[in-house]
Amino acid sequence: LIGKVHRRRRKSSPNSLFVFFLLLPLFFLFFLFSNKMSKINPEVLSNAIRDILAYARGEVITKGGEEVQGKKRNFLETVELQITLKNIDPSKDKRFSGTFKLPDAARPSLKICMLANEAHAEQCKELGLDFLTVADLKKFNKDKKLIKNFAKSYDAFLASESLIKQIPRILGPGLNKAGKFPTVVTHGEPLAAKVEELKSTIKFQMK
Repeated sequence: LIGKVHRRRRKSSPNSLFVFFLLLPLFFLFFLFSNKMSKINPEVLSNAIRDILAYARGEVITKGGEEVQGKKRNFLETVELQITLKNIDPSKDKRFSGTFKLPDAARPSLKICMLANEAHAEQCKELGLDFLTVADLKKFNKDKKLIKNFAKSYDAFLASESLIKQIPRILGPGLNKAGKFPTVVTHGEPLAAKVEELKSTIKFQMK
């Protein structure tokens, strides 16, 4: 196992708890490929998480037997974890991808738009959630540039179950190409809970 951790500045990113929960999918991957790789030492992982958080708080950590003074940032940090899986041949083994729901909202500032039917439109108004109806979507008139800009203006989309099959016909493949095809919301699902679920879900994939 080779792990690389990168820090980068973002306008909005989660708090320290997110750093911990972001690493939870790692355990899922180890379980998934446990027959092809050795298990990670829990103590090593715990120490790595502890050091990352301590360094970000400006505390002294030990690296390579030497003490290193941490640097307190004036912005919130996000951590990107890259993992190399041993004995995996991308040309032969099936590439995998998926999502993982974290206990807390990993992306609290996620900008979401709902493609809503009449019932969900009313709920969106109550929640202060941006939404468009079928009539609004038809105004794009399948203009690729407008639809592309629309896709860029939001981080994610939700759609009423009754509308999901109409979206490709009304908007074309634009949202799908942008990797933002809407998540379905059924009639009986609480919209507020679905929004929180979306904010708490992260994606992982094999490259």
